[in-house]
Amino acid sequence: MTVAMAWNRKHGEPRAVVTRVFSAVVMVTALTAGVVGHAPEAAADEAQSKQWYLEAMDAEKIWKSTTGKGIKVAIIDSGVNPNIASLKNQVLKGADLTGTPGDETDDYSGHGTTMAELIVGTGAGGGLQGLAPGAKVIPMRVNDTDRQNKMRVNAFDVEQAIKAAADSDAQIINVSMSNDFYSSQVRDAVKYAQAKGKLLFAGAGNGAEEGNKPQYPASYPEAISVAAGGSDGQIAPYSQHNKYVDLAAPGSDIPGWCNASFKSYCDAGGTSNATALASASAALIWSAHPEWTGNQVLRVMLESAGRGGDGNKKGLSEYYGYGVVRPGAHINRGLGKPGDPNVNPLTNERVGDSSDSSASPKPSAPASSQPPKPKPGSNAAVKGSSSESSDGSGQLGLVLGAIAAAVVIGGGAFAVVRKRRSA
Repeated sequence: MTVAMAWNRKHGEPRAVVTRVFSAVVMVTALTAGVVGHAPEAAADEAQSKQWYLEAMDAEKIWKSTTGKGIKVAIIDSGVNPNIASLKNQVLKGADLTGTPGDETDDYSGHGTTMAELIVGTGAGGGLQGLAPGAKVIPMRVNDTDRQNKMRVNAFDVEQAIKAAADSDAQIINVSMSNDFYSSQVRDAVKYAQAKGKLLFAGAGNGAEEGNKPQYPASYPEAISVAAGGSDGQIAPYSQHNKYVDLAAPGSDIPGWCNASFKSYCDAGGTSNATALASASAALIWSAHPEWTGNQVLRVMLESAGRGGDGNKKGLSEYYGYGVVRPGAHINRGLGKPGDPNVNPLTNERVGDSSDSSASPKPSAPASSQPPKPKPGSNAAVKGSSSESSDGSGQLGLVLGAIAAAVVIGGGAFAVVRKRRSA
C-alpha cells in the first residue's frame, strides 16, 4: 500500500456508476478502480458488503471509543431523505435554499441522502453503515443544473446555505460538490464559516483527466479540499490534484442511491464520497475531544494522516495533500497533537478566536430563518442553461456561484449561472 491503506473509487462528479461487482466478503487489498458507467443495481441488504473502506479504517475498533456522538454535520446538497431506514432519527431540521417547491427532506437525486448515510447511517434495514453513526446531520438543500433548467431557482442558494450552516449548531459542513468558477460571494461565505469555528470539507473534483482545473469551493484557502483514493492505495485517476488538495479519503467503488426512488444502490466513485468520509472522520475525532476547537481537530487530522511515497519532505502532495484520513490513528493510537486552539493549521492564521472581534463578521442574512422564496422576474430567480454538465451525468450537476450577468435571449430575461456538479 502506498498511501497507508488500500482503497480506490471514483467520486466527485455527479455520481458516476462503475461496473465492478463485489463479492459478499471483500478483501481490502483486492479492490481496484472500476470502469465508470452503469452497473447492475444492488439490493439494500447487499450494500454493506461493498463498504470495503470500513474494514480498512478499522472502524469497529474506533467505534469502541467513539461513534461521533454530540457532533452535527451540515450537508449542503440535494436534500436528505430522513425516511431511509438507516437514517431514522439521524436527520435534524435544516433549511431549503432552492427557492423551489418542497423542503430539505425532499432529496431530488439521492446524492445528498447518500452523503448523509456515509456519514451517519446506522446500517438499519441493510442500508449503508456510516463512519460516524453517533453523529447527526443537518440538511441544507440547494439546486442542481437539471432543476435550474426546468424552473426558477434561487441563484444565491450555496452561499446562503454555507452561511446558514455556519450559524447553525453544526460543527462540520460537508460540501460534496465542485465548480470551475471563483465566486467572491461563496468565498466570503466559506471565510465566514471558518471564522465561526466550523470545518468545511469540499470535494477536490473529478475532472483530473479533463483538464484538472482548480475547483471551488475546494480551492478556497479556508476550505479543506479532499481528494479520492481507491482500495489499491492510490489516488484515483479522476481525482483532481493541485496545491489546494489538503487530504484524501476513500472515494472509489462505494455504493450510493441510484436515484431519488430510493429502491436500490449503485456502485459509484468520486470525491463526493471522499468528502463525506473526511467529514465523518472529523466528527469521530471531535466527539472524542468535545473541548477542542475545529483548528485542533483539523491539526490532528493532518498530523495523523497516512502519507504515501510521492510527498515532499513536509509530507505534502498535490494528489493527497497531507495524506489519507486515518481517524483511528489518533483515536486508537494517539497520533497527532491538537496544538494552538486558535490557529488554523493550513493557513497559520488566527481564526475562530472568540477573543478576537474581527473573527466574527456579521452574516449577510439572518441565519436562523429561511430565505424568502424568490419572486418571478427577480435576479434571484433564474432559468439555467440547457446545456449538459461537463461530466456527462445529470444526477447532480450542482451550480455554484452567484449570477454572472443578466442577459436577454428570445425576449425572455434570465440570469447566467455557472454550473456546479457533485464533487
